[in-house]
Amino acid sequence: MHRFAFMIHPLNIENVANKFPVARYIPPKLMERALCYLPPVKASHITGIRSTYAETEGWFVACLLTSRQMVTLPEDYVIKKIIRAGLKAQKMGAEILGLGAMTSVVGDAGITVSRNLDIAVTTGNSYTVATAIEATEKAAKSMGINLFDAEVAVIGATGSIGAVCAKILARNCNNLTLIARNQKKLNSIAGEIKDTTGLKVKTTSYSREVLRKIDVIITVTSSVDAFIEPEDLKPGAVVCDVARPRDVSKRVAEVRDDVLVIDGGVVKVPGNVNFNLNFGYPPGLSYACMAETMILALEGKIENFTLGRDLTVEQIDTINKLAKKHGFKVAGFRSFELPVSEEKVETIRQRAKLKAV
Repeated sequence: MHRFAFMIHPLNIENVANKFPVARYIPPKLMERALCYLPPVKASHITGIRSTYAETEGWFVACLLTSRQMVTLPEDYVIKKIIRAGLKAQKMGAEILGLGAMTSVVGDAGITVSRNLDIAVTTGNSYTVATAIEATEKAAKSMGINLFDAEVAVIGATGSIGAVCAKILARNCNNLTLIARNQKKLNSIAGEIKDTTGLKVKTTSYSREVLRKIDVIITVTSSVDAFIEPEDLKPGAVVCDVARPRDVSKRVAEVRDDVLVIDGGVVKVPGNVNFNLNFGYPPGLSYACMAETMILALEGKIENFTLGRDLTVEQIDTINKLAKKHGFKVAGFRSFELPVSEEKVETIRQRAKLKAV
């Protein structure tokens, strides 16, 4: 049996308080300062993962820095904290380590971390892309949207996940807009897409006016705060929010009953898995980035798999094939951690039709 570890961290101080109730009585700035001095911790033991071909177990290891700290503290300091957590996972017996949330974004996206460990490292981004695209295509179909003819956009298109999402979507849609702040990088990705698919895509910086014309959105930025608000979306729009922390404000779910927002990368894990940690999903479900680490452990593919800023379509195809082999599946639709029934999708679709009249 090959064992794995997956690195987590508190998204915010509220997450810390959920795990350590005493934090509720400590001022947030003081609590953040305290986190800087705390060592990594084993958050839980993960058991019961079993496919037709193999089984595995592992651990959640926590690097105790919030998302905001990950992007505001000195990069070298943050990477050293991540490496320290990785060394703990290594000492516990993990053979491969997955980097979760902002730990997969800081610095060179895992390369330096892998060089300082004696175990394999992956960010999980390959399977995150595969599941996000599959879920988005299914959601668009459920909402009566023909993806080929629809206006489709990728927000955060210059990031590693966003760029490869765009390249894969370009094979199946005719109107694609890439959104990011760096126009030079946008132009480069647009050029690659035109060379490989013949599709001439549009590029732009983030614009609420542009967003209001889009039918299908995949958003995958590294923003610390949500920035997509209810007034930014057209009736009937489908939004797949892959980012953690989220790009889509919770207010969208509260006040827009005519758009479908789905969580990117929600996966049913084979076997009778027990994470022994509540991260917001029902038993048996995980984020795709977590699942990638499990898939590689089950397959015995103990090697650095997804590292750095560049992802390839070939990587996506490989992890997708291994996921299907071991019985991992996209777990229907979920929105802000809650299940979305077929009936609810139909209700959203009908309300969108009324508002579009």
